[in-house]
Amino acid sequence: MSNHFTGLSLGPPLGDQRLDLCDLYAFQSPSDPARTVIILNANPSADQFHPDAIYRLNIDNDGDCLTDIAFTYIFSPVKNGRQTASVFVAKGADSRSVEAAGTKIISDAEVSLGATPNIVKSGAYTFFAGSRSDAFFFDFDGIKNLFDTSGGRNFTAPHLGGKSPWTGTDSNTEANVLSTAIELPTSELGGKPGIRIWGRCSLRQDGKLLHVDRAGHPSVSSFFNTDDTKEEYNASEPVNDYARWLEQFIHLLGHTGNYTREEAIAAIDDHAILPDMLSFDPTKPAKYPNGRVFTDDVIDFRLAFLSKGDIPSDGLKPHTDTLSEFPYLGTPHPKKS
Repeated sequence: MSNHFTGLSLGPPLGDQRLDLCDLYAFQSPSDPARTVIILNANPSADQFHPDAIYRLNIDNDGDCLTDIAFTYIFSPVKNGRQTASVFVAKGADSRSVEAAGTKIISDAEVSLGATPNIVKSGAYTFFAGSRSDAFFFDFDGIKNLFDTSGGRNFTAPHLGGKSPWTGTDSNTEANVLSTAIELPTSELGGKPGIRIWGRCSLRQDGKLLHVDRAGHPSVSSFFNTDDTKEEYNASEPVNDYARWLEQFIHLLGHTGNYTREEAIAAIDDHAILPDMLSFDPTKPAKYPNGRVFTDDVIDFRLAFLSKGDIPSDGLKPHTDTLSEFPYLGTPHPKKS
């Protein structure tokens, strides 16, 4: 759940776990390299999707940082322990609507709130929504040891040297998450050859849609925002990221990695951190930062970036319960009583 902490103090959007976007993955289907899998996870308590929310995958396939294809997921209220999902796909101008626009490709598919996945096929699309084992691995206590977070606002200079901060314990071994997974022909994505992907969660409140969370690069939002800027960041659009957030990102890198201004800009550009969209070229193997797979140690990657290579690896290993077949994330762990 790489977007679950900001300054180690900020909770989920509007205090509601159902609105909390966690991780975004993109990779080639293991059984058919001509198909692409995109997974957007939410809600670390894995109890239900918010019935008044719109969960969306946005895809830019022409490099202008604007949405060209949108997959929108909406959910019914939970009734008698059941919840259903409907899926829309929109292209072109329709894809930039904040509403669930375009063609409904799946209607009222049952959300898998138990262990058995309900896999739905609709034409060229395969879809799943429901509880799964979370693949993200990280040493949360080690991160707290590494950074001075007094005041709870944002990450400052890491404590480098001396005793290792890492505990060797994966904080996420028994965690579940609500997952949405879609698989489709790569040719439908329209990239030449690459695409950029980002997730959005919006909540309907008092007749208006509030953009309450977003997901792109793993752990960028978590590490680079303060408690004061997270809400604005979550409501903003990637097309505006570079102009709005560059200075804040430069400032943080100066603290965490002693970057000069020029070094920080070069690193941000080289890693394509802004705009905060996950890049994926399906003609190349998926491995972050080209898409993202479950074995990517994104916390090691991000901490090395923040510290200019000075923070050592946490030594954790990927989870072993992921699947080689759809919906790819493993069977959810039993709920603790």
